[in-house]
Amino acid sequence: MPEEVPALSGRTRTVVAVGVGLVVAVGLILRFWTRSGLWLDEALTVDIARLPLHDIPNALKHDGAPPLYYYLLHFWIVLFGQSNVAVRSLSGVIAVLTLPVAWLCGNRLGGRAVAWTMLVLLASAPFAVYFATESRMYALVILLTGCGFLALRRAVTSPRPGNLIAVAIVTAALLYAQYWSIYLVGMVGIWLVASIVRTRRRGHPEDVPWAALIGVAAGCLLFVPWLPTFLFQTQHTGTPWAKPPSLSAVIDALTGFTDDPGSVLKTATNQSRLLAVIYFCMLALAVFGVGRSGRVIELDLRTRPRARGIGFVVLGTLFAAIVGGLLTASAVSSRYAAVVFLPFLLLVALGTTTLLNPKARVIVVALAVAAGLVSSAQNVTTQRTQANAVAAALNAEAQPGDVIAFCPDQLGPSVYRQLQDPSQYHLITFPRRSGPQIVDWVDYADTVGAADPNAFAGAVFQQTGTTHHLWLVWYSMYRKYQTKCETIESDLLAAATKAGGGGRTVVTGHELLYYEPMNLTEFSTSGP
Repeated sequence: MPEEVPALSGRTRTVVAVGVGLVVAVGLILRFWTRSGLWLDEALTVDIARLPLHDIPNALKHDGAPPLYYYLLHFWIVLFGQSNVAVRSLSGVIAVLTLPVAWLCGNRLGGRAVAWTMLVLLASAPFAVYFATESRMYALVILLTGCGFLALRRAVTSPRPGNLIAVAIVTAALLYAQYWSIYLVGMVGIWLVASIVRTRRRGHPEDVPWAALIGVAAGCLLFVPWLPTFLFQTQHTGTPWAKPPSLSAVIDALTGFTDDPGSVLKTATNQSRLLAVIYFCMLALAVFGVGRSGRVIELDLRTRPRARGIGFVVLGTLFAAIVGGLLTASAVSSRYAAVVFLPFLLLVALGTTTLLNPKARVIVVALAVAAGLVSSAQNVTTQRTQANAVAAALNAEAQPGDVIAFCPDQLGPSVYRQLQDPSQYHLITFPRRSGPQIVDWVDYADTVGAADPNAFAGAVFQQTGTTHHLWLVWYSMYRKYQTKCETIESDLLAAATKAGGGGRTVVTGHELLYYEPMNLTEFSTSGP
């Protein structure tokens, strides 16, 4: 039997109640507060979502993402517009809705102690706060995993049609929201099959979770209409911007939960280290720990029954994703691990219940919350992109008819959305020589490898002519590009100098200040 968690009482209970209210209030504010412009992924998401509905599937075919969030954002934009605050508020609202769902998940798993701990951990979690302020699908994924946990638990204990339909809908929604959900759904299916085999062997046919497995399978069937697009994306898009994964990526993904994902720091902060220590210690106690008294915690290598399924799904999903990445040469990123973030945090909250000394439990949770809020607060001022500075310079100095070139094209979407009137310029990107609104990821690495930077520089210089200026938005050392962007910049400088003009650095990229740095260089094709 699980240990009884002593309830808080007296002054401690009052202080904790006030603290919970303050943490939730601060967490709500942080979920809508950031000063950064939209970086590549966000700007590209908005550019696709604002297309006519019938054009979104084809755009996503060239992007590599599933469609659910883009359709939601499309209707959100119709209602609230395309400003940074407007498009990010969709994720913020979704993140707020996740808080009561997380409380219900915690209550379902381990009672009120786990529920309230889960609430404050999620409210203060830097991973959750960051993606609440990003116009991407990850806040939606976190919400759906919480809904999936509740739906699956109800379907197992009470396999009524309504509960099975809920499982099917959430399963399909996850698959349509993020492709790493395939690994998550796969691990859930394996655990349900194992549970069926185990309960049949024990002679309890009434407890066999056949119905829940059928609900998961039905959700997978709902994904079939999107399969042709998914298979095309698998073969032609991928993640050419990142290195293939290694087995150490499992640890990287989990430690990514403890800091601001948009941080430009190369090393972990003290608060993220503290949060990581607490997370992993509580995770271990959730799986193996049994509280015996306020001073004694025993370790049971057979694992705790309440943690087995969630632990298997969390670690199994990450390892399956690593293997899948190795087989397909796809990247692993901590943001993709959003599919296991909420169940991971459930384990952390469950682990705190092995601390049967109420004050010790409060101190550990308070430290985790404090570390999380400090990291989360950095998201207010963290600058994800230098596009603000580049676009401001172009709006102030570029003249109608000027040519604005981008290398790589990945710098285009975040700058384009901030240009006051992009139609008055000639906009071109390397390597495809297309417009900057959309990045076409189809066969991207091959396209970059085949593109000639010298030919591109010559073409845009000739297009500029003698009466206009040429602006190059660029940055070096993007993966697969080697020195091609630097070659374009040096070729343009040589051509401009030869024509009697020259080049001028207007904006200098700063890696230490921006997650997405970029340079802006102006070239004049003739002297003053």
